[in-house]
Amino acid sequence: MAESDGKSTAATGISEETGDASASKEAEEQTAPSQTTEEQTRVSGVSAPSDAESGVGGEVGHEEEDTDSMDGSGLYSLTEDGGEREQESEGSRRRERARVSDSPKRATRKRNRPGLGPNRSSTSDNDDDDDDDDDDDGREEDDDDDEDDDDDDEEDEQAMEAWLGSDVSDLRGPTWRAVPSLRSREIGRDTTQFVRRVCGARGLVQRLELQGRLERHTGCVNTLHFNPSGTRLASGSDDLRVIIWDWAVRRAELEFDSGHKSNVFQAKFLPHSGDSTLAMCARDGQIRVAELSATQRCKSTKRVAQHKGAAHKLALEPDSPCCFLSAGEDAVVFGIDLRLDRPANKLVVVKEGDKKVGLYTIFVNPSKTHEFAVGGRDQYIRIYDQRRISENDNNNGVMKKFCPSHLVSSESKTNITCLVYSHDGTELLASYNDEDIYLFDSSHSDGADYRRKYKGHRNNATVKGVNFYGPSSEFVVSGSDCGHIYLWDKYSARIVQFIEGDLGGVVNCLEPHPHLPSMATSGLDHDVKLWAPTAEQPTGLKGLKEVMKKNKRERDEDSVRHGDQYDTQLLWFLMRHMRNRRPQRARREGGDGDTDESWSSPDSSDEEDGGPDHVQCMSS
Repeated sequence: MAESDGKSTAATGISEETGDASASKEAEEQTAPSQTTEEQTRVSGVSAPSDAESGVGGEVGHEEEDTDSMDGSGLYSLTEDGGEREQESEGSRRRERARVSDSPKRATRKRNRPGLGPNRSSTSDNDDDDDDDDDDDGREEDDDDDEDDDDDDEEDEQAMEAWLGSDVSDLRGPTWRAVPSLRSREIGRDTTQFVRRVCGARGLVQRLELQGRLERHTGCVNTLHFNPSGTRLASGSDDLRVIIWDWAVRRAELEFDSGHKSNVFQAKFLPHSGDSTLAMCARDGQIRVAELSATQRCKSTKRVAQHKGAAHKLALEPDSPCCFLSAGEDAVVFGIDLRLDRPANKLVVVKEGDKKVGLYTIFVNPSKTHEFAVGGRDQYIRIYDQRRISENDNNNGVMKKFCPSHLVSSESKTNITCLVYSHDGTELLASYNDEDIYLFDSSHSDGADYRRKYKGHRNNATVKGVNFYGPSSEFVVSGSDCGHIYLWDKYSARIVQFIEGDLGGVVNCLEPHPHLPSMATSGLDHDVKLWAPTAEQPTGLKGLKEVMKKNKRERDEDSVRHGDQYDTQLLWFLMRHMRNRRPQRARREGGDGDTDESWSSPDSSDEEDGGPDHVQCMSS
């Protein structure tokens, strides 16, 4: 009763003349103590729970939920208070923007109302009634607008939450425990499997943190590759240089000019070559081989093939020190054998019908080295068998094709920027531009759909890489246009690690160490970053949910506004960094000696000047 009397008193005080104001004030003062008493009672009732509800156990339980967030059963385990506050503040900002956008309409309604000045006086009861009706109508319209905005925001948020929760399953229990494993190793049990189990442990992946940077390049670092023993790391850059690092001590052992005329896209050690042969490809379409000496110097680089467009990727045969494949935007796949006088042999021209399909990526099946997969400027993964390729075949020699079912008839221009086989060749992973990452079973029949997909990142501005992480391909790792590195558990498709990997905003290249639980990454920054599991506590994935939502919104907006966004973004990226190669080319052309020796294939391009075939290296 006291509360209701107080409300009626307050209403009377607002509507009556000044002479009654004092009486209203006295009534309010009389009812205030009772209101205060009731409010204190209500507040104390909420904030003073019983010992069983608010004791030490409750605090510890909440703390454990935060510290063990990545092994919990919640969606991406994002339960930190900071994320909730960010969501609330973001929702309030959207509602405030909606109100600001409606303010001109409200101002118009106010201007149309009669006598709304500050010193307005009422001349008749009818005028007061009309004004009250106008005010009520205006308030109702404003309330309706606010309710519509709130409903739209709520629907968008629900749709986003549904997207976050789709295509994921529960994380499995930990497969490796540190203390029992170390005890078994001390007594000589399971010693052969110790390193493999450690490298594939989720607990160590969740503790990855930055260990250091390798700084020497003057352009974006586009390629990283460990030698088979894992003691050396090769990097190539837009500055046209290749550097061989002793990464453990963070020292450059060898630096040399690649001989390319444009951005170096890949540089790889050939297996079983004693780390003396390095294969390279670049935007100029050249495929070059560098001969390295045991005295840490580069003897020379030789051109062995020439594509008519950029060559983004090379594919090594796991047991061959002299054979590898290359793929270019001219749709050609070259098989290269360094033992031959003419090393390059055109294996296939990839086509869809009569139309050539430019290629961005190629990979050899590690368990069936005669098979290789390619991807490029359409939505299909194509698998070929080198022994059965025939240009007379109606299917252009393709053994099988894979594609996510929803992209088969999609009108949007979708491209595959990178694909890789798993450690045993049974699975195939493909990253699509401005789409998700898809996992296929390589043993399935032609046209089979994907098994799992991995989402949350953004692949738009550059030709983004993707890779497996772990000795048994337990995780999937990818960079993103938002500058972060994402690691998904392969089986559940849940993100288990999320770290900032590039200040320039884009992470392109991710190279796991062949034998240790560590990784090297690079992007638009001019350095190489090294990561190892040395953090005391698992990463809390702070801010992941909001970054994922932001990436999703931007992707949806771009897909609506720019149907052909990919080529535009790639052209922008290449033009942005073309200036980096001009001083390098001028310096090389002024100081390097050329010879007449040519290893170019007769199938190579005659339309483009690929530069010198043989360059004597001067190491620095």
